[in-house]
Amino acid sequence: MTNYMRFDLEGVVPEEGAPAPDRLIAGAPQFLTWNLEEAPGGIYAGVWQATPGKWRISYDEWEYFHILEGHSIVTEDGGTPIHLKAGDRLILRPGFNGTWEVVETTRKDYVIRL
Repeated sequence: MTNYMRFDLEGVVPEEGAPAPDRLIAGAPQFLTWNLEEAPGGIYAGVWQATPGKWRISYDEWEYFHILEGHSIVTEDGGTPIHLKAGDRLILRPGFNGTWEVVETTRKDYVIRL
């Protein structure tokens, strides 16, 4: 066993998903998640993709992500919209509440700590 891991999606079957119906605001977004790592202590890493739509988000976890492609808008309740495009990075902290809107199909890699 090695002590490193590449973010390589080859051979990984993505999980399919969508926002919970009570969180959906617009569209019919669909998710694909390639969860590549589940480490002790509640740490997850992988790649996530979503098609256009808008839904409410509420974070109990800490997440760092890097946008690989697409265009999304994340807006904290009462805050200013943050436009995210390829190359952008963001950290969402526990207690973040707001919306995620996918304008163009978006793909990101992520690290989450529960």
